[in-house]
Amino acid sequence: MAIAENNMENQDSEMSFETALEQYLTPEMGDLEEGSIVKGEIVRMDDDTVLVDVNFKSEGQIPAAEFRDAQGNMTVNIGDRVDVYVVQKNENDGTITLSFEKAKRMQLFDQLEKVLEENGIIKGVITHRIKGGYTVDLGGVEAFLPGSHVDLRPVPDMDALVNQEYEFRVLKINRRRSNVIVSRRVLLEEARNSARDELLKTLEEGQIVKGKAKNITEYGVFVDLGGLDGLLHITDMSWKRIRHPREMVQLGQELELKVLSFDKETQKVSLGLKQLVPDPWQDITERFPEGSRHTGKVTNLVDYGVFVELEPGVEGLVHISEMSWTRKLRHPSQMVRQGDEVEVVILGVDCEKKRISLGMKQVKPNPWELVGERFPEGTVIEGVIKNITEFGMFIGIEDGIDGLIHVSDISWTKKLRHPSEMYKVGDVVQAKVLTVDQENEKFTLGMKQLTEDPWSTVPSRYPEGNIITGTVTNVTDFGLL
Repeated sequence: MAIAENNMENQDSEMSFETALEQYLTPEMGDLEEGSIVKGEIVRMDDDTVLVDVNFKSEGQIPAAEFRDAQGNMTVNIGDRVDVYVVQKNENDGTITLSFEKAKRMQLFDQLEKVLEENGIIKGVITHRIKGGYTVDLGGVEAFLPGSHVDLRPVPDMDALVNQEYEFRVLKINRRRSNVIVSRRVLLEEARNSARDELLKTLEEGQIVKGKAKNITEYGVFVDLGGLDGLLHITDMSWKRIRHPREMVQLGQELELKVLSFDKETQKVSLGLKQLVPDPWQDITERFPEGSRHTGKVTNLVDYGVFVELEPGVEGLVHISEMSWTRKLRHPSQMVRQGDEVEVVILGVDCEKKRISLGMKQVKPNPWELVGERFPEGTVIEGVIKNITEFGMFIGIEDGIDGLIHVSDISWTKKLRHPSEMYKVGDVVQAKVLTVDQENEKFTLGMKQLTEDPWSTVPSRYPEGNIITGTVTNVTDFGLL
């Protein structure tokens, strides 16, 4: 009986060994098809090679480099189970060629095809800038990102995107050529359209919205409200006058704005920035009545005058003719510079057109009125010759006022072709005030009027018929002088 039991145990032992050997050699090996991915166990590792057991006659050798990360460190340990790709197997000698990288690559392509089929999203890192676009690392597979699919609008700094992680939509896969094309713009368009649809449901006139400046032109700023663009016109940016929108807004700046108008059919939105603060032109005549005096800052110089800011949002114009009583200015820069603090007088206020006329010369008394009082007609004055012209001489009086002695008022008897025949600049002369025209700002003088007109006594001194003696001064074709 004992012998029979021992025979049975030996038979069971032999059967289990044969069964195990058959299962090892036949079913498992039959599953190892070239081009397939199988599970394997790492049984040995050195610096150059990793041995993986896949239940074949021998272990497969895989270069250790396939298991190293970017820093060169091994990412697996002995005993780990990994997916490997069966490159080639030889039933005769029992050798097998495996690849860890190809397995990862095939699995990633399977994943990419699923993403493409389901219109899904995959993350990737832009690694290089190349001709026509970028290369993107999708975790082991390089994809091509066309330049036109990077963003919704041209990117100013193309290199700034390198080494950045983004989400992408898979557009096309060619597994045989290992080509993958992805797009970021498609996702951005979908997000923009979704945001725009939500915005259109709630947007209305008078609403306060937030947006980002996406484009700046000479006439205004285009603002991205989140899928919908609105225009902030230059005239709606500030209550004060600005020359260019960049004086107030920078590209990419976050803005809080008021919806001035909204056309749902054309989806055009007009925005305002100045409407968020009170209109400084309300009750302007009460704060700046005509004739009142104020201090302001010169904000801009133009050929015809200067603009002076009286308070934030309120500017007035000092015309060049209102800058000085006496100086004939060719340009305002002869008197003031941008940023100067000046004192002005309100000359007029137009509430409808939002214009204020200012004067600088009115701050001081009109010197022509003072001159008329101090130097009435007939007054004899003394002054320095400042300028000589063909028609006369200008004599400095005071406060920048010059008096003109016409060439015909220099002498009763001498016929001068030019005043310089008798005088030069810097000479001190006396003259009599002939006229003071305050309205036209003209002051005329005469030198010959200081003496009696000799021609008035000629009839009495030289009656007709008398014989006189004289000196020949000139000989002409028509007679003697």
